[in-house]
Amino acid sequence: MSRVSLEGRVAVVTGAARGVGELLARKLSARGVKVALVGLEPDALKEVSGRLHSDSDHWHADVTDHEAMARVAQEVRERFGRVDIVVANAGVATGGPFADSDPVSWRRVIEVNLVGSAVTARAFLPPLLESRGYLLQIASLAAITPAPMMTAYCASKSGVEAYAHSLRAEVGHRGVKVGVGYLSWTDTDMVRGADQDDVMRELRQRLPWPSNKTYPLGPAVDRLVAGIERRSSHVYGQWWLRGMQGVRGYLPGVIGTVGQREMRRFADRLTGMRTGLVGAGGAADEQQRTTVRK
Repeated sequence: MSRVSLEGRVAVVTGAARGVGELLARKLSARGVKVALVGLEPDALKEVSGRLHSDSDHWHADVTDHEAMARVAQEVRERFGRVDIVVANAGVATGGPFADSDPVSWRRVIEVNLVGSAVTARAFLPPLLESRGYLLQIASLAAITPAPMMTAYCASKSGVEAYAHSLRAEVGHRGVKVGVGYLSWTDTDMVRGADQDDVMRELRQRLPWPSNKTYPLGPAVDRLVAGIERRSSHVYGQWWLRGMQGVRGYLPGVIGTVGQREMRRFADRLTGMRTGLVGAGGAADEQQRTTVRK
């Protein structure tokens, strides 16, 4: 599939204060893209915006807030005149046994990752329809295969994958392309935060190769940029994820068998596991909600 030049295009990236979103914004900016950064950490967003090569700006907003995101979409359009690319990247995660999980954190993962993605698309579809643009929904290996101790994250990423596929069928005839980006364990604050728990780290390390590795962020984001340039329907942050699509029908059975064995192995270490959101992004989300409640 041929690539299109990104020079002069306008891209919106959610969850842009750190990790995938921050590096993606930088790499898009280096290609001449004007970038609108959206997230919960205004100081970090301002710092990222100040380091970009091309024209950029930042907005503080919770992606689950319909009114806030509608306002952001209007202001981005007024600021840049158009929107060509939207990357729904904002996400949080929690880990641990479902029976002991914090129901508020569990629900928040669904709200941010799935509902927040839909709110983002709803807000930005009108300008994307005008520009016949491209929406990239960031999913995960967790959309392809289930995993124990990750019920909320797997459910949310499976949901955004199905939602994006459905949306692609709805808007394709109007010129808007919708892609799904798949990432395995990638070196971000979220993954490092999950690894702070010994059980989560060891359980992940016992996964079969190549899913037991943490992959560098740079090459994964380069693949996302290439997918945006091609307006691809599927974008794989790691080369081997494409092959997982052909065997995904068998994975629930395999994971069910192997997962039971591993859960028995770790059973006496599960009590007292942290149940909140992981990583710096999770901490920012929890702080935002605490501030709003006050």
